[in-house]
Amino acid sequence: MLSILAAGSVFFPGLFLLSKQCLKYIPGLRWSEGDAVIVSARLVSSVQALMASSAGYIIASSCDDIIEDQHWLTSSYILFAVPYFVYDIYAMFMCYWYKLRVKGHEEAAAAPKHVGSALLSYLRREFLMVLHHVVMVTVCFPVSVFLRHGKGDYFQGVMFMAELSTPSVCLGKILIQYKQQHTLLHKVNGALMLVTFFVFRVLLFPYLYYAYGRYASIPFHLVPLRVSWQCNLGAALLMAPQLYWFSLICRGAFRLFTRSSRRPPTSSSSPANGYSMRSIEAESSAH
Repeated sequence: MLSILAAGSVFFPGLFLLSKQCLKYIPGLRWSEGDAVIVSARLVSSVQALMASSAGYIIASSCDDIIEDQHWLTSSYILFAVPYFVYDIYAMFMCYWYKLRVKGHEEAAAAPKHVGSALLSYLRREFLMVLHHVVMVTVCFPVSVFLRHGKGDYFQGVMFMAELSTPSVCLGKILIQYKQQHTLLHKVNGALMLVTFFVFRVLLFPYLYYAYGRYASIPFHLVPLRVSWQCNLGAALLMAPQLYWFSLICRGAFRLFTRSSRRPPTSSSSPANGYSMRSIEAESSAH
């Protein structure tokens, strides 16, 4: 157990530092510290998302009995991924710190000058995301590893696949960073983000209830009455932020497509181009 935790603790921060150094010093790139930090954080989030999704597919596809079947990868990947959520709180703060110092950023004028003030501002702005990460480490991790008693690996695998929406979210953030909101790639990526987020995050929990109902021969609408209140509470708490983030993404996408159809793109500070700095940044990693 400790060796897997240690591996995750080295892998994710190590990948971040390696990517940042490459972007800063490879000839032909030589990006600034801020750009390298922001893109490296997105890269690590995307890599974690692809790893989690792959692990989830392997686990779910190997479980014939969705309650009793077990797969060694379930607990192993949970242990490996826990350090990512701790690291990502730091990475998100570094992204916030550097974005506030970008000339022309909507909050640059009011940017805190000291790290302590910036940290408080970051926690206020990203409270829901930080809370999500803290809950993943302090609640979901011990429940998944110590309290499942070897049951429900199929459901855990399906939940891992929720991370499939993260790469498109990260690409959207990078495109915004480089003022590419007017491009076809940004629109296509936005549509892909909407679809993957809706399928793999919003529909995730109804599907889990449906799968259990089919397994136990219970009508779908009666499943919440047959499972424990702890399951219902956990599902509600996990689904609530997904619905909130999805509403922000939908609102941002609506503004992008409606306003871009009315007028050509202008500067990055215009309403048409600035819509998703709040919408897309609200979702992470993803994850």
